[in-house]
Amino acid sequence: MPTLADDTALPTTNNGPSIWLLPVAVVLTAMAAGMGWGIRGQYGHETGAMIAGVLAGFTLVMLFGSKLTSLGAARAVALMALGVSFGGSMTYGQTVGLTHDGPLIGNTAALRWGLFGLFVKGGVWIGFAGAFLGMGLSGKRYRPLEMAIVIPALVGLFFVGVWALNRPYDPAHRVLPTLYFSDDWFWEPGSELKPRPECWGGLLVALAALIGYLTLVRRDALARNMALIGFLAGGIGFASGQSVQAFHAWNRELVDSTLPEFLSPHVNWWNMMEITFGMVFGGILAAGLWFNRHLIARSDDCDKVELTAPWELALLAAHLTVLVDSGFLGLGNLRMFAEFGLMAAFYPIIGILAGRYWPYLFALPVVMVPIAGKTLRELSFQNTEVSEPVGWVTLVALPLAIATVSAIALARRGRRGQSPVIFAATGLLLSTWLYFGLNFAFFRVPWPWETWTGRTPSGIIFMVCSICLSVAAVVCLFRTSRKHAADSEAIASGN
Repeated sequence: MPTLADDTALPTTNNGPSIWLLPVAVVLTAMAAGMGWGIRGQYGHETGAMIAGVLAGFTLVMLFGSKLTSLGAARAVALMALGVSFGGSMTYGQTVGLTHDGPLIGNTAALRWGLFGLFVKGGVWIGFAGAFLGMGLSGKRYRPLEMAIVIPALVGLFFVGVWALNRPYDPAHRVLPTLYFSDDWFWEPGSELKPRPECWGGLLVALAALIGYLTLVRRDALARNMALIGFLAGGIGFASGQSVQAFHAWNRELVDSTLPEFLSPHVNWWNMMEITFGMVFGGILAAGLWFNRHLIARSDDCDKVELTAPWELALLAAHLTVLVDSGFLGLGNLRMFAEFGLMAAFYPIIGILAGRYWPYLFALPVVMVPIAGKTLRELSFQNTEVSEPVGWVTLVALPLAIATVSAIALARRGRRGQSPVIFAATGLLLSTWLYFGLNFAFFRVPWPWETWTGRTPSGIIFMVCSICLSVAAVVCLFRTSRKHAADSEAIASGN
């Protein structure tokens, strides 16, 4: 007898999902992560990185998560979004500069060192995303109390790693760490420089400890494998993305003369680096998950809810207070908690693992709060393209209302047995167009048929990605709904 839990929205054979799932997953996740990481460039840091985590998370769960429940799927998406935020505390602008700054053009040693630094930083960044995604998909139950111990332990190891790998740091006396990936006097001995403090070593030690915990204590093969794949994906992604920008800087005349005349003056090469980074790591993550899909498991134990609704609301209020104050108000000196993603993870990971509504709310409106706020600040406060009343309504209230109502509705339908594929496809549709719309407004609405600016090429890329992701989501919704209808009819008829 068919069961509703066995659905898949993808082509299948008698032996399981079709081989076509691999290229489809690679392309779609590359689009989701590329678009998300490209949009992140306007918003920055931990909260901006979560856009890519949400879009890629919804895509991967839509394609691979049919064994899950709706709540399990929501937790997987929310965990990936949380995991990808940690790397936002790293500085990398000067590391990028080692590969393409004017004084260093032609310095192949600086180029190699900068790309190696980006490999390390990108690996750490996406390694956490892979680990947390795997934790959400593996069927292992991670208890809130357990993570309330693990997260502070990782924070402690973070500071140990900073002390061991990112110190000494005394730029006034030109004393810098041995492994230092920002600009320093070794590369530009006669220049006036402002070296930046780095923290990649702390995150690397914390990630290594987390992988050890997942391997030796929890014996979670999927989470461990996805952490390692994520490290490789992020390392290759960041280095290859910057290689695009560096190639232009080193061969400016060649590239500009090769590109069409209407395009060449308007390419934002920094944003092309970000888009390429996202596309590469998204594609590799998808391929890695495809090869490990047999480890994706469903466990009813993972769906346990340990927070009552009032406690969920209290935890949500506490997290939003830190988020809004650190990002916009600065009244409560809470910035330090948001600047170090591991510290800021304490409230969210408890809510995601213990709450019924938290995973849905985190994946949709909570991640969107700082993005909507920064769009409003850019267009209505720092500039005056949009009046404040209109900005508050169209850039903040409306998108957050849509996301919040949708999250609550999806959570309630999840309790009634909604398919995880339908949840993920719906979430992907909503997130894709809400983030595209906010970013398009931030870009000053660069329609391709109007006068081109430095935002137009990226805007076209994001539009193509949004359309393709939407088509895929609609196809999955249609196929899954049709299969559910057929299964329900078969069950009702007793066949």
